[in-house]
Amino acid sequence: MKLVIGNKNYSSWSMRSWVLLTHFGIPFEEVKLRFDFGADSAFYRALAAYTPTHHVPVLVEQHGSGQAFSTWDTLAIAERVADLHPELPIWPRDPLARARARSLCAEMHSDFRNLRNLCPMNVEADLGDVGRRLMAEHPELGADLARVVQAWRDALHGSGGPFLFGGFSAADAFFAPVMVRITRYRLPVPDDIQAYLQTLELADGVREWIAQARAEHDFLDFEEPYRKAPGPRT
Repeated sequence: MKLVIGNKNYSSWSMRSWVLLTHFGIPFEEVKLRFDFGADSAFYRALAAYTPTHHVPVLVEQHGSGQAFSTWDTLAIAERVADLHPELPIWPRDPLARARARSLCAEMHSDFRNLRNLCPMNVEADLGDVGRRLMAEHPELGADLARVVQAWRDALHGSGGPFLFGGFSAADAFFAPVMVRITRYRLPVPDDIQAYLQTLELADGVREWIAQARAEHDFLDFEEPYRKAPGPRT
């Protein structure tokens, strides 16, 4: 099985599937394609071998016939992984908790556009000054943040933690890039949510992704609207 991803420092969608597989110890071969979006993009040319879309991640399985089968989109990948490994708690075992976890993942998938667009993921940068400015200038960002806090608080209250539904699940993998955004932009959240952020950042797959993202040292200016060069914000 292969997982096709983009740069670890920037690719929030890739992070979700990679963290899920890694946390549960599911073996896979990583295929990392460096982001570039020029007129003759090597990224898009390489990606075309795995998916008809222009998006990562892609889960690629090699079947006995020798033919490769691709699953793309993070929600579909989570469901495929759950089908392949029913012995693992990819989703919560309780039916109602499972339905709620899927609801939160779908909400993350389709909503929170202000948080995602205004605060693009950047694992290695400290963008606290940017976060303060964005919160002051964009009330819609505060609204997205408030909804995230409410969703997390409700889940944690119902499960007792330490993860959203007790044990680590696809829901935590889906919100791992949100944790990165909140912590790197230093967006204000209550103490109980800070505790969850710390727990999530220290989870095995999340911690490993962050370490590898910091080791990339691959600055891409088109991914960094708030910096002109690597290092401190410029």
